[in-house]
Amino acid sequence: MSDNRSTILHCSLSLFAAKGYDAVGVQQIVETAGIKKPTLYHYFGNKRGVLEALMQEQFAPFLATLSRAASYAGDLPLTMQRVVESYFQFAVRQPTLYQMHLAAWYGNPENEAAQVILPTIRAQHQLLEQMFQQAARDHGNMRGRHQVYAATFLGMINTYIVQAQHHQLALNAETVKKALQQFSYGIYS
Repeated sequence: MSDNRSTILHCSLSLFAAKGYDAVGVQQIVETAGIKKPTLYHYFGNKRGVLEALMQEQFAPFLATLSRAASYAGDLPLTMQRVVESYFQFAVRQPTLYQMHLAAWYGNPENEAAQVILPTIRAQHQLLEQMFQQAARDHGNMRGRHQVYAATFLGMINTYIVQAQHHQLALNAETVKKALQQFSYGIYS
């Protein structure tokens, strides 16, 4: 039954976000989902398979959106605006997934969860690095800084998202504008 599969994904995501991936066992997932272990093993093989499915099915579509947003066509402020808006919209639509993703990302890089999400982290950085590399053709002072800019830009975006998740600000057009002003001041000066 695909309902069982969806239930497992939903319950696992909630548990991983609330308690951390390492603190959640298969037994807790199946109890929360109201199923037996063989059902989880049938669909996912193990707990890691559940996390891999979450990333492939629920996070990967965002990477396609980000790829379109980060496509540089001569207007860096507009491209960066599209990127920030994409992140903010995704974090608002999928707050639990984004929270779980950030927890794994900023956790111990040796942990299984960090290893599973590493491809999505690399993909995000690669898209942003490409955006800044392409923009460097029009903005000579940016040459050779694409990796640092990508890391700093994404770090700033994630900081805004975390603040929003803690109800310290809203992810809206005004916040997008503030974030872009803050970041742009540094790269254009």
